[in-house]
Amino acid sequence: MADDELEAIRRQRMAELQSKHGDSSNDQQGQQEAKQRETEMRNSMLAQVLDQSARARLSNLALVKPEKAKAVENYLIQMARMGQLGGKISETGLIDILEKVSQQTEKKTTVKFNRRKVMDSDDEDDD
Repeated sequence: MADDELEAIRRQRMAELQSKHGDSSNDQQGQQEAKQRETEMRNSMLAQVLDQSARARLSNLALVKPEKAKAVENYLIQMARMGQLGGKISETGLIDILEKVSQQTEKKTTVKFNRRKVMDSDDEDDD
C-alpha cells in the first residue's frame, strides 16, 4: 500500500514539473516574440528617420561597435518620438550625431603606478 501511495506522489510530482517546464517554454517563446516585435518597431522607426546611406553607415557601425550603434539608435528614436527631427537624416547628419555620442561616451584613460616599496637597509638593522 505504501508503494502505491509513493508511486502516486511521484506521478503527481512529475506532472507538476512537466507543467512548470511547459509553462517556462511558453514564457520564453512569448519573450522571444516580444523581443522580435520590438526589433521590428525599432527598424521601422529608423527606416522612417534615416535615409539609405545613413542606415548603411549605422549598420556598418553596428557590426564593429554594437553598443555605440545601440546608443545612437536609442538617441534617434528618442528624438523622433519627441518630434525634434525635421525629416530624414542624411549621412552627414548621422556623422554629426555619432561625433556627439562619442564625445559624451568618451573614456579618459588614466594610468596609476603603484610602486612597491623595497626594503631599505635603514629600516632593519640586523647587526
